[in-house]
Amino acid sequence: MSNFGLPFFLEDTTGKLTGSEFVDLHNRMHLSLKQTLRDAHHSAYVIYDLSRRSATRGGLLVPLATLDFGSQNALGSIKIGDHDHIPMGHYLMKSAGSAVKSRKFKAADGQEYRWTLQTDGEWQCTNAKNNYHVATYSQKPAGEPQYPSSSGCMLTVEEAYPHLVGELLASLIVMRHIEKHNL
Repeated sequence: MSNFGLPFFLEDTTGKLTGSEFVDLHNRMHLSLKQTLRDAHHSAYVIYDLSRRSATRGGLLVPLATLDFGSQNALGSIKIGDHDHIPMGHYLMKSAGSAVKSRKFKAADGQEYRWTLQTDGEWQCTNAKNNYHVATYSQKPAGEPQYPSSSGCMLTVEEAYPHLVGELLASLIVMRHIEKHNL
């Protein structure tokens, strides 16, 4: 993967929680969020890294993460890489005294990160200990016209964190789900 000294700008092609492609504007990364199941009891999603052909086993893509939501949009379980499924509420935890729209998670690198919804509707992810900026999810501003080939939404991941991109996207999807369904 080339280093340009700039963040990964992953355009969210649909802006929808039910599935989208996240394609870096410089063709360094391509993630895919696919809905794999939806019935009365739950809905399931998988996140793949389509830019890494080495992410296959026996010719099959290996998911970066899987998300399983319960009935009536309840939080379910999350699986990151080869780790076991854990309840979303244990993975993304509320902090004592924090806002409802802010939760932290412990990533595979052993560090804690926090997603927070800003007043302008933008999601910010920071390192929970040092408050370093890690990622931002910008939604299309209200009133901006629809574009035929773009949702107007962008996930920006700082260049030092490509190893966390699967967890960042998975945790962002859960945070957006919590916000959408007021959980």
